[in-house]
Amino acid sequence: MVFYVQQLFNGITLGSLYALIAIGYTMVYGILRLINFAHGDIFMWAGYWVFFSFFLFHLPWWIGAILAVVLTAGMGMAIERFAYRPLREAPRISLLITAIGASFLLENLIIVLPWAGGRQKSFPRPEFMSQIFSLGTLRIQALTVWIPLIGLACLIGLLFLIYHTKIGRAMRAIATDIEATEIMGADINKIISYTFLVGSALAAVGGILWGCRYPRLQWDLGITPGWRAFTAAVVGGIGNVTGAMIGGFALGLFEILLVAFIPNLSGYRDAFIFGILIIFLLVRPTGILGKPLKEKV
Repeated sequence: MVFYVQQLFNGITLGSLYALIAIGYTMVYGILRLINFAHGDIFMWAGYWVFFSFFLFHLPWWIGAILAVVLTAGMGMAIERFAYRPLREAPRISLLITAIGASFLLENLIIVLPWAGGRQKSFPRPEFMSQIFSLGTLRIQALTVWIPLIGLACLIGLLFLIYHTKIGRAMRAIATDIEATEIMGADINKIISYTFLVGSALAAVGGILWGCRYPRLQWDLGITPGWRAFTAAVVGGIGNVTGAMIGGFALGLFEILLVAFIPNLSGYRDAFIFGILIIFLLVRPTGILGKPLKEKV
């Protein structure tokens, strides 16, 4: 029984991380119909910002974490402003290629920076995340409690922003009909920038918490979690924020339970995850909560 409870905690923890990353994919796609392939690398940069602030500037961990969220959100806005906005009216393939190029740029920036380089670095995990709690025979690491709680708080805050604020209503309006929203006088560029800011900030929180869970940093850190989170977004219904949350938690639980109960197949976890992606794209491309897009004529 203890084993099952521990695996459940692990699955919820990993699912929280996937959900935080997946939301960025789904928000950008919902508004621009763009798969932001640089999103996983934005997630990776958040961990490095904490690393730089802690080891280079000797700032307290919590200040470094706040700075990481702010700087990572700024990176997301900068990518939208200088890479995506000039090509907004261009063919979709141009935006897609630009997103891939932005991804390679962010990865190679880490490699050439003298403070980072291509070698693996250790993420500075705070002490409160490393504590162990004992409940009878059940031993729970503090981070398996903190990560879901922080993730849940971020997700609740996002839902409040989307459904109970003016900027959230504008985001939903653009996702429904960008031309009509612009005719109504909304500042499209400003709202899209806010979307990238929010998505990148949540990815930053996910990146910091990922570093606490798996305390290593490397230039390619964002690739695999990014693709898994993209799978979660597709499963939940890309373009639907609630769907991304559901997909993230479902994928995290699936991965942990697969490794826990069929350990011989743990080396094939990515094959199973991306197999799920292919099945959903073939059978239900709109995902669990997504809706078919209506073509304008």
